[in-house]
Amino acid sequence: MTRTVVESKTKTVIIGFDQPFCVIGERINPTGRKKLAAELEQGDFSTVEADALAQVAAGATVLDINSGAVFSNKMAEDPRYADNNFVEPPLMRELVKRVQALVDAPLCIDSSVPGALENGLEAAEGRPLLNSVTGEEERLDLVLPLVKKYNVPVVAISNDDTGISEDPDVRFAVAKKIVERAADHGIPAHDIVVDPLVMPIGAMGTAGLQVFSLVRRLREELGVNTTCGASNISFGLPNRHGVNNAFLAMAAGAGMTSAIMNPVQLPVSAKKIAEKKEALAAAGIAIPDGLDDETFVKLTGMGSTLPQSGKEMESIRAANFLLDNDPSGAEWIKSNKADGPGPVGARGGRERKRRRG
Repeated sequence: MTRTVVESKTKTVIIGFDQPFCVIGERINPTGRKKLAAELEQGDFSTVEADALAQVAAGATVLDINSGAVFSNKMAEDPRYADNNFVEPPLMRELVKRVQALVDAPLCIDSSVPGALENGLEAAEGRPLLNSVTGEEERLDLVLPLVKKYNVPVVAISNDDTGISEDPDVRFAVAKKIVERAADHGIPAHDIVVDPLVMPIGAMGTAGLQVFSLVRRLREELGVNTTCGASNISFGLPNRHGVNNAFLAMAAGAGMTSAIMNPVQLPVSAKKIAEKKEALAAAGIAIPDGLDDETFVKLTGMGSTLPQSGKEMESIRAANFLLDNDPSGAEWIKSNKADGPGPVGARGGRERKRRRG
């Protein structure tokens, strides 16, 4: 039975066909998050630390650490700050140190910059997952030696020098090529976690069917674990959570063993609350005096002003139960108790304490 072992200093997570679905939290990533990128440029890691705590409390078993940032405000003093190859290596090292000092979850070191990957591997305690290698010749030559040197598992993305193919047979062939090239370096198949690449269902109607078929082939013919960027499936669609929920459960049923995703339902913003109150007032609906925002958003079905475990986590926990990877449904029952844990990352709720030493 294929088992991919990922470790922190104190915790081991096994990705495998007979294991609970592995949730790899994606939130620690400045790409597309201008506020986070600006904070990191100022040496402020408060959002990173909050995201680490919230994701683990919500159910993430591994945390992805992505250092994809450039520091535009510092470019005037040194133009190298516009270069990922300059910014990412020291940033990755600091991100890894900060996160692993706060939570015990194993890490996934994520960058397109080889120097950042190696800095992350050097700083990480335990056995992190490396993200990623592709079938591109240059990438294979750069990343596979790192995988062998540090004896870590790696995410293998099914694209090569020709790009991303819409043909699932081509994507399978790329995955097979990576597994074979890894073997040439002495890297076993159980240390390869293949991302077969999820296409948006809104652009390709067969995207879901393709992934489910690919996952089965990867499991049966190559004996490898699999992962994906789960939210890609719903890109551009309304009610993305609904699509994501169905996709994750079906993917798990097809044999997918992990996903890179956001396990946290983000808090309702003050702007959304104000807009809702204005809409109610315009409709002639009076809001009681002294009603606090948290009670208001719950009464109106908007969610919460605090981060909560995301809707997608319900699908994953249900899939674990249905696939007999949650013995006697213990985790499902625990997560659905009426008096269950409070908001994730909240004082007095599910926040984890900083480890000492």
